[in-house]
Amino acid sequence: MRVQYDPKADAASLLDPGSKIWSGRRREVLRLMGAPAGLQPTGAIRAAWADRKIGAISSVSVSALHDGEVIAFRLEWEDPSDDASIGDNDTFPDAAALAFPVHEQAPMILMGAPGMPVNAWYWRADEADQGRHVTAEGLGTSRLLDESLVKARGQWQGGRRAVVLSRSMQIGDVPGAAQFVPGKPSRFGVAIWEGSHGERAGIKAFSKDWRELTIDALPGKGGN
Repeated sequence: MRVQYDPKADAASLLDPGSKIWSGRRREVLRLMGAPAGLQPTGAIRAAWADRKIGAISSVSVSALHDGEVIAFRLEWEDPSDDASIGDNDTFPDAAALAFPVHEQAPMILMGAPGMPVNAWYWRADEADQGRHVTAEGLGTSRLLDESLVKARGQWQGGRRAVVLSRSMQIGDVPGAAQFVPGKPSRFGVAIWEGSHGERAGIKAFSKDWRELTIDALPGKGGN
């Protein structure tokens, strides 16, 4: 997938999922699968979901832009209900996340492994425009890095959900955080939680394997 460079982009327009800056941009549709019940971190969760479908959302459309300093990803998918609060035991907020390997061999399906961290950017419908910056070294090991570095905004309209997650490409020495350089390739993955289906934590739809990410170089500069 390509992250297009747009010198006219600004942080406010990039963060708005309804902004004209996203109109007509290249989109890549990713097929999603349910996280295997057998990989859930506790026996209680594995038993509760043994005979239930995991992964209500089957695909997500992804677009990406950067302005040389900020990188932003727009996710869009069919979502029959606007779930923005926690209800009874089977209703939770819709959510979405991007994942990036910090270690070259970090497995996507396991959200990393000991010594092989993954960086995730997370949005949840009941947290307004707040994003979470997370690191993990395996299922059930997620740890919050920061609540201000990742910007996130979502909207729901006519049975479709659109979410933008953005962050500065470079954030200094933050252990467990992915860094991005224009012209240098990376990889990414996506996860979606459908709240009306009771999905939360490890119960989700996700893209299973890392996808290649080509980040446009700045004009007059090649990748390093």
